[in-house]
Amino acid sequence: MANTIFMIHGMWGAPWYWENYQRVFEAEGYRCVATTLPYHNMDPRGVPDPRLGTASLLDYADALERELGQLGEKPIVIGHSMGGLLAQILGARGLANALVLLTPASPAGIVALTPSVIRSFWSTLTTWGFWKKPMRQTFAEAAYSMLHLLPEEEQKETYSKFVYESGRAAFEIGYWLFDSRGASRVDASKVTCPVLVVAGAQDRITPASVVRRVARKYKAVSTYKEFENHAHWVVAEPQWQEVAEYVVAWLKSQRK
Repeated sequence: MANTIFMIHGMWGAPWYWENYQRVFEAEGYRCVATTLPYHNMDPRGVPDPRLGTASLLDYADALERELGQLGEKPIVIGHSMGGLLAQILGARGLANALVLLTPASPAGIVALTPSVIRSFWSTLTTWGFWKKPMRQTFAEAAYSMLHLLPEEEQKETYSKFVYESGRAAFEIGYWLFDSRGASRVDASKVTCPVLVVAGAQDRITPASVVRRVARKYKAVSTYKEFENHAHWVVAEPQWQEVAEYVVAWLKSQRK
């Protein structure tokens, strides 16, 4: 098993939200590399790069592939939310020693637009041309969809760090049927490394019912774990440690 863990954040995120997990993994002797997706290195209060709006999942994946090529070994790739989908794409390219998908977004072929997901993206979905614009949730949407297990003050603090996201990437995930490029398509037969898929039973933006189907897609190599007392923000919500420790235990089991 590799000694490097490559960490991919999700929509609106940045490396800062891996801090808890990095401490756990580094204490176990892993080298952690937390990446920043293209155009996400910005002041949350600033104006987003206009190129962000039309950035594709494939643009993200290509940038990540270049980073992986500089690591010196094939790493364990951990992705949260949209980062979990990007991890699947990289896994199908043969670039990972193992995949850990934390409350991951689903690839093409899995219908993910449940009522709670639509509510989570309502301000975006009701904006004409969102698929070519930078977009960001309202605070109410973020609190409902991702941060609802956090105290209100922590919700506000976390939301204040969120940056803008690609409307194109959101379209490619939610409306994959209409994406001529098939950006979110993943060939499961090419994912041959071990895969851990983690769901939160209280997740509203990547519901456990959807995440289960992600795990079934890779059933030949996947392990599925659902946490009853967790939602989407498994990186920092109360009792996040039990998720991180489960990941560590699973990684150790793959060494045998």
